Amino acid sequence: MPGVTINRVPLARRALAGLSGLLAGAAALAVAELAAVAVRPEAGPVVAVGSGAIDRTPAPVKDWAIRTFGEADKLVLQLGILLVLALLAVGLGLAATRHRRAAAAGVLLFGVVGAAAALSRPDSSSWTDALPSVAGALAGAAVLHVLAGRLTAAPPGADGADGADGAWDRRGFLIAASAAAVASAGAGTAARVAAGARGGDAAASRDAVTLPRPASKAAPVPPGAALRVPGLQPFVTPNKDFYRVDTALVVPKVDATAWRLRIHGRGVRTPLTLTFQDLLRRALVERDITLTCVSNEVGGPYVGNARWIGVPLAGLLREAGVRPPSRGGPADQLVSRSVDGMTIGTPVDDVMDGSDALLAVGMNGEPLPFDHGFPVRMVVPGLYGYVSACKWIEDIELTTFDAYDAYWVKRDWAREAPVKTQSRIDTPKPFARPGAGTVMVAGVAWAQHRGIEAVEVRVDDGPWRRADLAAEHTADTWRQWSWPWKATPGSHTLTVRATDGTGATQTDRRTRTIPDGASGWHSVVVTVE
Repeated sequence: MPGVTINRVPLARRALAGLSGLLAGAAALAVAELAAVAVRPEAGPVVAVGSGAIDRTPAPVKDWAIRTFGEADKLVLQLGILLVLALLAVGLGLAATRHRRAAAAGVLLFGVVGAAAALSRPDSSSWTDALPSVAGALAGAAVLHVLAGRLTAAPPGADGADGADGAWDRRGFLIAASAAAVASAGAGTAARVAAGARGGDAAASRDAVTLPRPASKAAPVPPGAALRVPGLQPFVTPNKDFYRVDTALVVPKVDATAWRLRIHGRGVRTPLTLTFQDLLRRALVERDITLTCVSNEVGGPYVGNARWIGVPLAGLLREAGVRPPSRGGPADQLVSRSVDGMTIGTPVDDVMDGSDALLAVGMNGEPLPFDHGFPVRMVVPGLYGYVSACKWIEDIELTTFDAYDAYWVKRDWAREAPVKTQSRIDTPKPFARPGAGTVMVAGVAWAQHRGIEAVEVRVDDGPWRRADLAAEHTADTWRQWSWPWKATPGSHTLTVRATDGTGATQTDRRTRTIPDGASGWHSVVVTVE
């Protein structure tokens, strides 16, 4: 029927208009990512906008994202950005059938946003960071302008100057859309190949690293430090399982042969510039240290124990002429900077107090994985990571807390953040259904620098029962514990608390992770059958 035909044609053209927007968006992203390979990967529009979003997100929202999505939070953010871009691209495609130039100008506007985001990044040092977004926007605007033209132009030989009455250049649109799709796919593939080749130099430099034998080896782990209880976190966390919490949307791939570290600032008599080989030629030490993220909620997974190899940071600072404030030095804060622009502020006294603060080059017997900071990162026992554990470090500046607020402090986290005494039940898991009889309850407890003196477990509102502690390795590593529970049928709540080496018992007062780490007792509910 004529009425049916008249309705179908506009609907089909609207669908194709939306497709035009998507093809234009794909072209823009593909060209932008290809250009970013030539400039630097962090200058790509998705990474630049995503990083800008992370920087401007309120701390409670970031905390919610980590709590909700875990280590997939960055993937969720990137997918969200792509979804928003796709919806906007469809909208611009629909608008282009009536306002072709205005829609193309809209694509250019998004290029301006991407360029501004790239230039505003703390690791941006050149106007060239704007080029990927600009190049992508120009490509996307051109594709949208051409495709919209095919949807509104009458085919060759047709009556009329446009396709308002349903006559439009189907063949021209098909050819142009296919060409745009193929070109975008080609540019995207070229970008991935080129990015892989660029990252290959960094990977090759890591593969070439042979860690020297440490001058000071870690003390042997006592035989009784690692309990063999099913479901209990191992004493040493494998690299692949070690938590990763940072703001880097793209993990930096740093070529160790080109890496440099600068030490400078207040109270530095002799500024130092060190290469990776300079560090490897120094006397390395090996230490077992447990790290904790401040975003770790009570009972959370963002804590891990590893064997680190590195150069004592205090020795380097003394070599540069630095004195801690407790000995009259003018700087009380050490600001470490990452290659991605992250800044982390650490109390100088905590680095130079005789503890095992390291510039780590190795983790569990191998060079640092890229995810964990290759080629060099900071490791400072006893402090939450956001004030100590700078990954991909390239600069250390001595300053004061009054003169400078590091990244997280600007976002309402505390300036100083010693790790709080915490304990966790690893087994049984929440909502487990063990059988009646003896059930082994086990977990870990940590209070870096202070050590763990005791762990107690309570069933429901009953009395606290002393758990069996595994042998202590050092005060800077977590301690495993276990308790055989004679379980009776029914629903029960198991609660744990720890007492540290100073005699202070873990508080039951629940606090959020902001501003200086969560507190409270960890509990699990199980049903005994």
